[in-house]
Amino acid sequence: MSPQLLEPVLLRTDFPDLKLHASGKVRDVYQLDNEHLLFVATDRISAFDYVLETGIPQKGRVLTQISLFWFDFLRDLVPNHFVTADVEQYPAAAAKYADQLAGRSMMVRKAEMIPVECVARGYISGSAWQEYKATGTVCGIELPAGLQESNRLPEAIFTPATKATSGHDENIPFETVEQMVGAERSRQLRDLTLKIYSKAADYARGKGIIIADTKFEFGITAQGITLADEVLTPDSSRFWPADKYQPGRAQESYDKQYVRDYLEQIRWNKQPPAPALPQDVARRTSEKYLEAYHQLTGRELDA
Repeated sequence: MSPQLLEPVLLRTDFPDLKLHASGKVRDVYQLDNEHLLFVATDRISAFDYVLETGIPQKGRVLTQISLFWFDFLRDLVPNHFVTADVEQYPAAAAKYADQLAGRSMMVRKAEMIPVECVARGYISGSAWQEYKATGTVCGIELPAGLQESNRLPEAIFTPATKATSGHDENIPFETVEQMVGAERSRQLRDLTLKIYSKAADYARGKGIIIADTKFEFGITAQGITLADEVLTPDSSRFWPADKYQPGRAQESYDKQYVRDYLEQIRWNKQPPAPALPQDVARRTSEKYLEAYHQLTGRELDA
């Protein structure tokens, strides 16, 4: 049985007056009309590709509010799909659920999504580090010899991946992206991904956070290539505390570190059913998400 948390968590949404469009590991997406969707970030958390039984207090609100911050910050660089997060401006069928939607949802424009995860890496970590150790390359890009884990790269690189409906996304070379979406659009995606990453990483570093890598999703709207889904959150990025950065090892991070550490400690076999989390692990994870929001924005999450 899942431990009770003092803060309420939202693990599942159920809005009978709305049509469910899609449900992911964290977000539930509802259709509002022919042109708009409603994105709802729950407090679900996944680890090792499984959604856990325990939710993380405030997680969905943090993810939504960080995305809203970045949509505004990047608006002069790239169009985005965001319309409003004011529940009073939602269609009546959605506004009636304001108590559940406030702070963790946003109304967005529909987009024809591009089937590529657009990943920017400024540091070598995670799957890129594993690939580099084996081949000296990442997604077909040759990197300097002798790099250590978590080293900053000479310049950020574009390492696209396929979108996986379950399990891990799979890194692919740029040539595969060209085959999927065409040469010109591939270049546009690469250049835009690296521009967004560079601007965001420079800002975050000034706030004491290293964005080691991140992934973006783009779609096509009347505005052209449009930034969609979540943006530069602890779920879609590696955020490292700059004051604790030390190359040559894995870094502390503002995300699921406590969850992963706990699951490794109890020697979970990474097969279903996924275990519940102790209250202190969920709380400490929540605190990391809240800290990331405060560090980046200088704000406290509204009650």
